[in-house]
Order: sequence, then structure tokens, then C-alpha cells
Amino acid sequence: MESQTRGGTRWRRFAVVMVPSVAATAAIGVAVAQGALAASFSVSGQQFQVTAGKLHGTGFVQYGAMDQTKAGAKPVAVVGIDEAQITKLCQAVTIPIPLIDKKVSMKLEAGGGDKQVTASKLYIDAEDMKANATFKNVDIGVSVDNTTKGPGPAGAGKNGEGQHVPGSFAQQADEVWFDSVDQKAWATSAGTFTLPGLHMGINWGESQCDVPKG
Repeated sequence: MESQTRGGTRWRRFAVVMVPSVAATAAIGVAVAQGALAASFSVSGQQFQVTAGKLHGTGFVQYGAMDQTKAGAKPVAVVGIDEAQITKLCQAVTIPIPLIDKKVSMKLEAGGGDKQVTASKLYIDAEDMKANATFKNVDIGVSVDNTTKGPGPAGAGKNGEGQHVPGSFAQQADEVWFDSVDQKAWATSAGTFTLPGLHMGINWGESQCDVPKG
């Protein structure tokens, strides 16, 4: 994902580059993805906000890793979910525009009303998350190399992103529920991602998502 344009405000290029990565962002947790995320693209180092009303996931795993971004190394906690259903999804990202000393923001919303965003093999990397959480059949303290629930880990990416320490701490659960989610993320990846009722807007200045009540 390009964090800057070069030589001016190339709006067409900005939109083409930004839309796929914004549409591939959802909900919960913390993390850099092993295999699914890290092997598929190099993380830009442009942080964004993600909020959600509710997230229900089946097959959950979480562990620590180091994400090598263009802005430098970022310690993160990896979250992987086999199948996720999300309501009231919102993402906001602010991009600095060089030379003219201004900022452009993009805000994406989906899954409002009775509609749900769905994702499979979902990975999210972030450094901060607030939510109300419930876990079913949770295992805390399992070795990351011996996890059996959730989609990861699958090894470090070709550019060195998402590297974890073998045998380090991890936790896993059969199911998870998160309400009123607010997180700061670095990247997201999914095998499939469906966003009903998608709306995207671009504006000058900064943008922020309100945290919905679950």
C-alpha cells in the first residue's frame, strides 16, 4: 500500500493503490500474519484505524511476532481466524501528501444494519486493540509451533515480515466473540472477504471511525 504519492497528488493512482488494501481490512485483534499476510505483500508502515460492532470467529490463534515495515521493525501480536462474521465495520486511514503539506483521508464502512461482513483465513496485524472479549475452549501458554486451532502460523514471509520466535508463547480458542472493537492496525489479509453495503469516501484532512456499541 503506497503511503505517499510522488511529484504531486496523483489521484487516480492513489485510488487504485488504496482501494484493494482498504477493502481487505477487518476487525479484530492484533498481528502480523504468517504466510497468508506476510508472504503476500510487504507491509507499508502506514497505520490505520479499524472498528467493529461485533466479531464472531471460529478457529482462533494469537502469538507475538516482528513485522518489518518500510517505517522500521514493529513488534506485534499475530491473530488468525479461520472464519469471521463482522458487523458495523469501519476503517479510516490518513495519508500525508508531500510537497503541499496536506493530508488526505479515506474512510470505509460495511456490514451495517442486518448485513454482515464475512472473511475466511483472516489475519490482522496491529499494535493496540480495545474490545470486550469472550473465548470458548481457550488454551493459554501453548507453544506457537504446536498450535492446532486457527489458520497459522505458516512461517515468516519472503521479506522477513511476521517473524516469530520458535517455541514462544501463544494462545488459541475454538471460538471468539469481540464487541465494540477499536484497534490500530498495520495490515490485514484474508483468503476471501465479502463486504455488503460497502461505502468508501475520500476527503482532505484526517478521518476517524466512531467505536460502535456491540
